[in-house]
Amino acid sequence: MTAASDFDRQDIRHFLAEYRANHPEDVLTIEEAISDDQDVTAFIWKLAGEGRAPLLHFKKVTGIGVEVVSNIFGSRTRIERLLGAAPGQLHEGYQARAREAVAPQEVADGPVTEVVQTENIDLSTLPMIRHFETDRGKYITNGIVLAEHLDTGAGNLSYHRAMIHSRDQLATSLHSRGHLWRLLNMAREEGKPLPVAMVIGAHPCFMIAASARLAFGEDERHVAGGLLGEPLKVVRTPRYGLRVPAYAELVLEGVIDHEAQVDEGPFGEFTGYSSNRSTNNLFKVETVMRRREAMLVSVAGGNSAEHLNLGRVPRESEMVEKLKQRFPSVTAVHYPSSGTHFHAYVAVNQQRPGEARQIMLGLLGWDAYLKTVIAVDSDVDITRDSDVLWALSTHFQPHRDVVIIDGLPGNALDPSATGIGTTSRMGLDATRGPDFEGALARISSTAFERAEAILRRMGAVAHAPISNQRDAGQKLP
Repeated sequence: MTAASDFDRQDIRHFLAEYRANHPEDVLTIEEAISDDQDVTAFIWKLAGEGRAPLLHFKKVTGIGVEVVSNIFGSRTRIERLLGAAPGQLHEGYQARAREAVAPQEVADGPVTEVVQTENIDLSTLPMIRHFETDRGKYITNGIVLAEHLDTGAGNLSYHRAMIHSRDQLATSLHSRGHLWRLLNMAREEGKPLPVAMVIGAHPCFMIAASARLAFGEDERHVAGGLLGEPLKVVRTPRYGLRVPAYAELVLEGVIDHEAQVDEGPFGEFTGYSSNRSTNNLFKVETVMRRREAMLVSVAGGNSAEHLNLGRVPRESEMVEKLKQRFPSVTAVHYPSSGTHFHAYVAVNQQRPGEARQIMLGLLGWDAYLKTVIAVDSDVDITRDSDVLWALSTHFQPHRDVVIIDGLPGNALDPSATGIGTTSRMGLDATRGPDFEGALARISSTAFERAEAILRRMGAVAHAPISNQRDAGQKLP
């Protein structure tokens, strides 16, 4: 096995070797050959159904001829380890490192410059896999598109799915209509195509930085440096001089033409639905940069934990920090995977009537993805859907505890919304309130200990002991 010391620490191969050495139980290597047609996704879904989310390393994938690594972000514990955060301190760990943002360091070369092709581009040679049966074809899911501001040179990073349109063209979608869309419109005003580079496979800190929520004109590459603990090492692309990670596996350089429209989609999106909603943009590839033995770093599509975590952790971290600063009574915030990006739970130690509503309105106003926020008391475990639903069923009265706001911007991929139109948003106050009456049913710890001892003697306790009344369907006051 290659040791982490054999690679630069900004190399994803350093991360993989180090993580495998420190947490071998959390890495699953598949030596047997698998298909490039949905097998990677099938492994992730099968393991998730068993409550498992290991980092996956596929050694032999027929049809593409390279190794595939996936599900890096499928576990929040693994993200905590990546960021050096203490267990349960994911948001705080991310924010602490992100605040240490530092400008990139330009270097002469790196692994991504080992092979540079500027003529006879043939995208059919790129390692790509099919994720879902309902997809239009093979897709790049880990395509981080980098563009630079024409005046300042500040970079913008964002994820965009892409499929092959022709020998040297990709069809992609800018459906989030974020900063890249704005840069494309600025290029349109000047009558020029927008130079971009698509990074496919880089250090996980770079990957998660690409999901950071920054103001227009701020540079996610600086955040990547903060998460790495040192400046991101970058090289310039040969045609447009865009600064891309020197230790990337693959980089495609070219332009997005604001005039061209091409067919793209459907693709299995974070909603769990196969979406053909697209801006139908064309990416003309003019340069391919790659390592000689490049591997495919793939992000699981659909409503996988990896897809959701990668897009959600930076946003959650910002929301938690802002809410706790403005509302000290907030004890926790959680975006459940069951709600994709559209639901959030907030735990509140409510100090005065109406405070939970104020907090929910703040969260609904700050996060443009959210449609529903449920507020509960601080003793409810918001990481468990069942506990939140219990609070909703016993503390909530629809006629008085619902707040609905209409006419706000919606997400283009929400199948219940109208394209890029508006959506309504809702807050559900499932806190007990000042006039609530009721005593929680409890079981003594002594009775639990007796039951556990008998079950152990019978060999009926296969996993962790029952040490929390929530595990037995009971609620703690």
